[in-house]
Amino acid sequence: MNLDSLLPNLGEWLKGTGPESDVVISTRIRLARNLAHYPFAGRANLAQKTEIETRGRECLTQAQLPAPLPYVSVAALPTLDRQFLVERQLISRELANVLEGPRGVAFDERESVSVMVNEEDHLRLQVMRSGLALDEAWAEIDKLDDALEARLRFAFHEQFGYLTACPTNVGTGMRGSVMVHLPALGITKQIEKVFRALQKINLVVRGLYGEGSRASGDLYQISNQVTLGKSESRVLTEIREVIAMILQYERSARQVLIRERRQAEHDRVARALGTLGSATMITSEETMELLSAVRLGIHLQLVDNIPANLVNQLFIQTQSAHLQKLMGTVLDGEERNAARARYLRAKLRELDANSR
Repeated sequence: MNLDSLLPNLGEWLKGTGPESDVVISTRIRLARNLAHYPFAGRANLAQKTEIETRGRECLTQAQLPAPLPYVSVAALPTLDRQFLVERQLISRELANVLEGPRGVAFDERESVSVMVNEEDHLRLQVMRSGLALDEAWAEIDKLDDALEARLRFAFHEQFGYLTACPTNVGTGMRGSVMVHLPALGITKQIEKVFRALQKINLVVRGLYGEGSRASGDLYQISNQVTLGKSESRVLTEIREVIAMILQYERSARQVLIRERRQAEHDRVARALGTLGSATMITSEETMELLSAVRLGIHLQLVDNIPANLVNQLFIQTQSAHLQKLMGTVLDGEERNAARARYLRAKLRELDANSR
């Protein structure tokens, strides 16, 4: 597969068309599965990993799936392509850069379904949806799981459920996560209070790229931490209830901004647009923060000529690997900062020309 063909498109998780998309960027559900009679990936030797990959790849091409899932050998990819897949949320940072040996990923053309092979677990199934769509994501991943289990025997214990490399995943093996954009809670200094409350009910808050990643652009992933002893429906209900409260808190904070500091917020958004449209060098981190301000401005109706999905597009296309692929060359840090600024200026000029 030529990964460059993905560049012009937004993956399913970034389309910005799903329910509650003013706050919720995307929904993701993952299932951890391991093949019976093989050691976990972290204990498997090269021959075993090779056999696991072969069986997984064959199953993905032969199972009765709703859509084809072409397979990509991650081990064979150059570093830039591996990082590109991480930025598109199709593989984990661990599969890209930490783990060794035979490993890969299969995903559909919409980038809504992906299956990692030889990650922490033998198989990591993933379904993503734009906006808040827990039930839809669960229905699709359940069908995918059934199709794979019809051809593969998974490690399962009558008492404990599906056996996984990480003890917190034992049971259903399911992690549900919702990516949210919470700039107003940050501006009004309520974000830490919300996160402390989440920790008390065993929900985890992570950055854009999951475990170990730092939050940027006011984007956070909220997910369940424990699956043992909980059914899939219970986990989804708990996440759904929490996200409903977060939606209420963020929207209330946004109303406070409009009511009490509309002019100051309008100025902040205008300055963000000014910097994005005129800077000659800009880092990825600063870009994310400025785009976050613009995205909030759009939903506060302080900006009327920029579509939200363009901001989503710029969120990902200004990341390091995407930017280098767009430029067609490998760039060092300073060169990336200059190229990022040129790209942003060009996109905003193009938008301005089209709106006239």
